[in-house]
Amino acid sequence: MSALPPIVVRDLTVTFGRRTVLDGIDLLAQPGRRIGLIGENGAGKSTLLRAIDGSLPATAQVSGSIEAPPDRAFLTQEPPFADGATIAEVLATTLAPLRQAVADVEGLADRLDDPAVAEQYVAALDRALASDAWDADRRALLAAEQLGLDGLDDDRPVGSLSGGQRTRLALATLMTRRPACLLLDEPTNHLDDEAVALLVGFLRDLPGVVLLTSHDRVLLDEVCTDLVDLDPVGLGTDGRGGRRYGGGWSAYAAERAAARRRWEETYAQQQEELDRLRAATRVEKSTIAPGRGPRDNDKFIHAFKGQNVDRALARRKKDAERRLDEAERTQVRKPPVPLRLATGLTGAAAGGRVVTVRDLVVADRLRVPILDVDSGEHLLVTGANGTGKSTLLGVLAGRVAPTSGSVQVAARRVVELTQDPVFPDLTATAADTYAAAVGPDLAEARPLRSLGLLPAREHPKPVVLLSVGQRRRLALAIAVATAPDLLLLDEPTNHLSLALVTELEEAIGTSPGTVVVASHDRWLRRRWAGSSLALG
Repeated sequence: MSALPPIVVRDLTVTFGRRTVLDGIDLLAQPGRRIGLIGENGAGKSTLLRAIDGSLPATAQVSGSIEAPPDRAFLTQEPPFADGATIAEVLATTLAPLRQAVADVEGLADRLDDPAVAEQYVAALDRALASDAWDADRRALLAAEQLGLDGLDDDRPVGSLSGGQRTRLALATLMTRRPACLLLDEPTNHLDDEAVALLVGFLRDLPGVVLLTSHDRVLLDEVCTDLVDLDPVGLGTDGRGGRRYGGGWSAYAAERAAARRRWEETYAQQQEELDRLRAATRVEKSTIAPGRGPRDNDKFIHAFKGQNVDRALARRKKDAERRLDEAERTQVRKPPVPLRLATGLTGAAAGGRVVTVRDLVVADRLRVPILDVDSGEHLLVTGANGTGKSTLLGVLAGRVAPTSGSVQVAARRVVELTQDPVFPDLTATAADTYAAAVGPDLAEARPLRSLGLLPAREHPKPVVLLSVGQRRRLALAIAVATAPDLLLLDEPTNHLSLALVTELEEAIGTSPGTVVVASHDRWLRRRWAGSSLALG
């Protein structure tokens, strides 16, 4: 493990035009450490991964230095496979460099009498051993079997796979390759429990560097040895201005809340001290030599003493001004008001039955014999990848047509938040997109800023410049603005910051209207208080 290289980031700043995404970031990620990047949507988590990978767009201005292992793999939020590529071609592309590493060693082994060849042989052997190249074909077969890919046609195009299947394919390539450095951006999106368990075991056994971002709080607890907060509170993650915390999410969440309280208390105490020092700089003579003025026969004595009073006054004011200047220079900044979800998710429950499903079939995708959902009910839909959770929500929304069976939805306003919302015009601003989606009257009555989902500074930005998480926030704002009677949420915690995920879960629990949630989120499922439907 000690021979594997670390990731070293020094004073990294990344800007896009006039927008600074990362500012002066330092990071050391050593082999054997599994570091989770956390922070609000737009804090720069994905940007930091792309900077380390060397895959930032050409429009980015970068300063600082980055040292990263050359043998690295980057799993983005959307696996970068060509839609036209087949499963077999993706796996073959993954195996090609590993097979070549074995061939290089074997080709050089017969020429070891040449000293130059001997050096090449040692380097080639080190590369092959580091990736365990001789075992690559077996790992590929095992990964495909464990991830359920062996049941798929090898000639099936990637573009025909579901989101979960594409992520499983990407995970299979990583398990085959076993890189020295692994960068993961929301790796559990679209994965069911079985696939997540495989991912957890793989990451724990990997000897190199693992750097990941994730909304999955259970994953952060199970996998991460450290967390780095790109949006730390005033006193820092460690209480001394630093960003790093040794441990997983549960312990950090409690420490972050305590750090916020300390920040607020420190700021209040410092403001009291500043007020006292400012008052001290305005001290009067009367506070130093109180009493009546001089009588006629001791004016000379009083004048003499008055000079001492003036000198004392000057010393006291100078000392107060010095302490005031020091206090103003060292004071902590005012804690900003945190962005809070400030809206209900649904309208009031109308009463009666909202959903009635009998013998529903969507060919090759879904089968539900019976489902009844009453007004005000909160239903959690679970199941492995491919069991039809998203399809069921699509049927209830009227977006997917059943092959057979009956579906009755009695809600007046039905809104669906899909896993991958589509915005009609990516060049439009967030504010204009919201107004166009909900209508100008509602946009004026319930402005985007009032919902507590997207910071006001992001409203004038084109949607294309928003992060994936910020787009998700915008889509959620559009979904809840109309206060629907029936709200359909497909993987609602995907891509959102951990702080908002917690608030969203609480809002779902207190919503008076009917909510149907499809989710793999283990944290959410373990705390679910409503009814549930397991598919598959």
